[in-house]
Amino acid sequence: MPIPEDVTGDEIDKDVRQELQSLPKTLAEDVAKNLVMVARLIDEDPEGAYGYSKVALRLASRVAAVREAAGFAAYATQKYSEALAEFRAARRMTGTVELWPVMADCERGLGRPEKALDMAGAPEVHKLDKAGQVEMRLVAAGARRDMGQLDAAIVTLQSPELASNSVQPWTARLRYAYADALLAAGREREAREWFAKAVEADRDGSTDASDRLAELDGVEFVDALAEDASDEPGEPGETAGSTDASPEDGDKH
Repeated sequence: MPIPEDVTGDEIDKDVRQELQSLPKTLAEDVAKNLVMVARLIDEDPEGAYGYSKVALRLASRVAAVREAAGFAAYATQKYSEALAEFRAARRMTGTVELWPVMADCERGLGRPEKALDMAGAPEVHKLDKAGQVEMRLVAAGARRDMGQLDAAIVTLQSPELASNSVQPWTARLRYAYADALLAAGREREAREWFAKAVEADRDGSTDASDRLAELDGVEFVDALAEDASDEPGEPGETAGSTDASPEDGDKH
């Protein structure tokens, strides 16, 4: 696959660069460039990222960072069985537990929420850092929702991290998941309160909490393009509703 001229391979994380030092120099450079493309495309063009990850995997399947990148690319394209296999391989190579939550979420994607819950109660969870433990809680709550256990999902999300006024990288997503679970359970007033709290914490727009809040308040947004069209003879104005709601917490993270 073509690599843009502005990609040098030096953009990768220093830890990954260190892993690649086990390869011949030219090969390491090629792998690094493909990993840069995976990182660059994974949010906007997951299929493209997946393609570059397969190239990197073909070149250096014995490098843990490559297996991990391939796992995330497969995960982004909902190839959960393939993602799980790659994450397991990366974990065997590194011996770390960082991938445990996303591995559990792959089990959900494969229609095995019970397995995800088993993983949420495993000893590995205690070895995760705070961010990893919060992620595991989100996955466990999603598994509960997969199983139709809304009340249990709500209880699962209730935690010191949720109650804290401190804003951490995970705060917006945690509050959002809690609001979404409350709404699914028919507790609209409480859901509105928590969507508002998610908005307060969502400094980089990682959720659509503001849209969900507006939707609950009955706010509609006017599409500026449609409004311009309405000025033309014979063209009626058009009002667009608020943007599509985010997937329920039962969907993958």
